Amino acid sequence: MIHFERSLTMDAAPDAVWAVLSRYMHIDEFAPQISSVEALTSGDAGVGSKRRNHFENGTSLVEEVTEWKPGTGYTVKLSDMAAMPLKAASSQVRIQLVGGRARVTWTFDYGVKFGPLGWVMGQTLMKMMMGKIIAANLQGLAEKARAG
Repeated sequence: MIHFERSLTMDAAPDAVWAVLSRYMHIDEFAPQISSVEALTSGDAGVGSKRRNHFENGTSLVEEVTEWKPGTGYTVKLSDMAAMPLKAASSQVRIQLVGGRARVTWTFDYGVKFGPLGWVMGQTLMKMMMGKIIAANLQGLAEKARAG
């Protein structure tokens, strides 16, 4: 698995950031690449919650919560990723208090199809692409948390 992460210290309190993140079925409110979300489960968000994220380019994928820590973050496992060259992937979002502000770390762990060529693609093109997506997600999250 290849590991990638980005962090951003936000002008918002951790509680304000968690208030946005904990609205699990509403990631499209701050993640610019996601055009809509389809809830695949009902009830309170937590372990087992599933959503299908629909992207502006017409593709989609499913995320299922595998770890839920109120106030500090969650981990998801990705599936139904036919449009992506991935064989496995998970993502984690964590909130820490740093100097009265929220520092959010967003990680992405993934295995790429196509053997050694896929690994090279994962270390270069995929990291570049994921870096842009995660940076935009973090920026959107910061803006949404500040706006309340």
